[in-house]
Amino acid sequence: MEQKPKRRDPSLQRIIWRWHFYAGIIFAPILILLAVTGSTYLFKAEIEQVLYDDYYEVVPQETKLTAAEQLDKVTELYPNAVATKYRPGEDEQRSTEIKLLDGNESFTVFFDPYSGEVVGELADQDRIMDRIEELHGELMAGTIGDRIVELAACWALVLIVTGLYLWFPKNNRSLSGVVFPRFTKGTKILRRDLHAVPAFWITGGLVFLIMTGLPWSGFWGNGFQTLITNSGEGYPPSVWIGDAPKSSAATKEIAEVPWAAENLNVPLSNVEGLVPQPLDQIIETAEYEGIYPGYTVFLPQEKDGVYTLSIFSPKAQDEATMHIDQYTGAILADYRYGNYGVIGKIVAWGITLHKGTQFGLFNQLLSLAICIGLLLVVFSGLYLWWKRKPEKALGAPKAPSVIESKKFLLVIVAMGILFPLVGLSILAVWLLDQAIIQRTKRVKKWLNA
Repeated sequence: MEQKPKRRDPSLQRIIWRWHFYAGIIFAPILILLAVTGSTYLFKAEIEQVLYDDYYEVVPQETKLTAAEQLDKVTELYPNAVATKYRPGEDEQRSTEIKLLDGNESFTVFFDPYSGEVVGELADQDRIMDRIEELHGELMAGTIGDRIVELAACWALVLIVTGLYLWFPKNNRSLSGVVFPRFTKGTKILRRDLHAVPAFWITGGLVFLIMTGLPWSGFWGNGFQTLITNSGEGYPPSVWIGDAPKSSAATKEIAEVPWAAENLNVPLSNVEGLVPQPLDQIIETAEYEGIYPGYTVFLPQEKDGVYTLSIFSPKAQDEATMHIDQYTGAILADYRYGNYGVIGKIVAWGITLHKGTQFGLFNQLLSLAICIGLLLVVFSGLYLWWKRKPEKALGAPKAPSVIESKKFLLVIVAMGILFPLVGLSILAVWLLDQAIIQRTKRVKKWLNA
């Protein structure tokens, strides 16, 4: 005798639908913004090559100024500014970039190392792709924006979990409505399928993008980074040449470095000699040590400061962070992908995959497809809600309290523990619901379908 499929708990179904609905409505605008800015940022290198081609391209000649001569020339042209970074061109046709700080204004000078002339100047606030990155990471709103983006990313995971439950087929007799839409079952069914089916197809990629983006976040990411650093997955003694540094400053406080090196302690230069090494010596050291082209040299700003070399390479395995004594030219710390612990390597790969650089064009197009899929899912979800909502109500699905479903409560608690901002927001929403919504008939009537 054929066994009938088990029916779902209707109350649990309604609870999950209600939370899926609320999360989708609240975070839809931010998810749309993240998808659009993320899609754009995937092609940062190509976009900047077009925007700043006149600044980047130089014509090679027989004679070329040394790094020190270039730096001296630029500081002479900008006597009131302080040089903070030096980026040599990665090939013979690429200009040198020198970052200057003049009061509160920070800008980059593009310098032709052959002619000895400035070919362009660009203020930090005018870098379009940097603004897009800032919008993507923190809504251009600093710490508050960072927390909102992190909250949206974590709630996207809640949307995925609840969405998968709602999508999961009640029987396995047909793939229609599961892996491809049903085009012959009427517009109502088709609207549902155009939301649920694309969501199924992008689920794995979307979870990957979320989890590889969270290490950059200010709350969860900082906590995760600290945990990894303090758990033995930190920095092996071999990265320091000689004794470990006595400085308590983290490298991220003085330079922009790969994620795995951000908490690496900064060593101090030996100030006894007081004769700084020329920048040329630092460049020679970088080339001799095989630092991937396109690296940046962060110039020491204190007497006991160090030269810090950093490269955000397209491939994770080419990452490097190096500290060099500004007086002796000795390498004080050399931290590369091969030194990373298992988690550090996973995060490094995750970041380059997230940015679309690890596997070139294929990586970019795959991530772009996920972002486009996310836009389709969000807009189809909003359309689905708009078509079914009452004229003068929000149209939230009616459901019993979360507390009445132990299964869903356990899932929510688990999500709250893994992602604290989710837990705090769930508690805030529940308190708001109990204190105001459930006690105000007009609001309750407007919310419910």
